Amino acid sequence: MRIQLFITCMIDSLFPQIGEAVFEVLSLAGAEIHFPADQTCCGQPTYNAGYRDHAKHLAKRTIEILTQSDDPVVIPSGSCAVMIRKEFLELFREDPPWRQRAQALASRTFELSEFLVSVSGRTGFQASFNGRIAYHPSCHLLRGLGVQSQPLDLLNKVEGADVISLSPECCGFGGVFAIDHAEISSEMMKRKLDAIESSGADVVTAADVSCLMQIEGGLRRRGSPIRCAHIAQILTMKEPGLR
Repeated sequence: MRIQLFITCMIDSLFPQIGEAVFEVLSLAGAEIHFPADQTCCGQPTYNAGYRDHAKHLAKRTIEILTQSDDPVVIPSGSCAVMIRKEFLELFREDPPWRQRAQALASRTFELSEFLVSVSGRTGFQASFNGRIAYHPSCHLLRGLGVQSQPLDLLNKVEGADVISLSPECCGFGGVFAIDHAEISSEMMKRKLDAIESSGADVVTAADVSCLMQIEGGLRRRGSPIRCAHIAQILTMKEPGLR
């Protein structure tokens, strides 16, 4: 299957190694990957901050780029997938032509784990890890998209891993929420970090790099040896360690 990969700003700018892992996983799943080189931000940060006009500008650009082909769009981020699948429709609620284009794009847009399990039917990637993996179900993925079982289906195929699912409490990031409500965000993160440390996990994984950045920052400040890894990195992992 030929797909379009929408890599997200944070992976592109801050975590290119995750992008490489995403590409590897999709290739193993048999996808022919097309990467639209002129893709930019989907507009979620400005949308969440209330700058709807600017968000519309970015949304239109994203729609134009990703509708040059009818191939499915795969996104290694629950939050960006929610933006394209749901929030674009809200942005263009009173603009029927653009709403129609947004709806067409939404119908063929998938988060990575959702695509691998529910579309390609692939769960095993011959990954291995001798330790405990704690899965953090991110808010947008779980509540926004309703993707619950697919990440665990993938993780449970990792040879040697003891997989546990953390409670679905928010890590406190929430994009601009962590900036506008820093004290509340810190308290939410503290509860999440306490749960992670009490779980006995060696690695924490999630499908959203923003959550992992929040969690890893907190763990490092605590001096914790627990590592963080995007689910794509887990699926390409061969002991003794992360790439």
